[in-house]
Amino acid sequence: MAGKSSSAEKRHRQSEERRLRNKAVKSSVRTSAKKFVVLAQKKEAENAEAALKDMIKKLDTASRKGIIKKNAASRKKSRMQRLFNSLKAAQ
Repeated sequence: MAGKSSSAEKRHRQSEERRLRNKAVKSSVRTSAKKFVVLAQKKEAENAEAALKDMIKKLDTASRKGIIKKNAASRKKSRMQRLFNSLKAAQ
């Protein structure tokens, strides 16, 4: 742990809380992306579209809060949208 001063202890507690919160958000983003990919592979366009919207919302939120970088979120959205568009074109 950090030093013995009370301010160092408080800073350590705060960083631990932030780390856990950020970890939960990142995990949520990854889970929603996985759900979308599975639905896209099953060729379920309607459900995949709903999952894509949910994933985009989570990515935007994480990006806005600085949990993931703006360009990383943009790249993931672009790739998933491209996958969805190819799914729609195949039908």
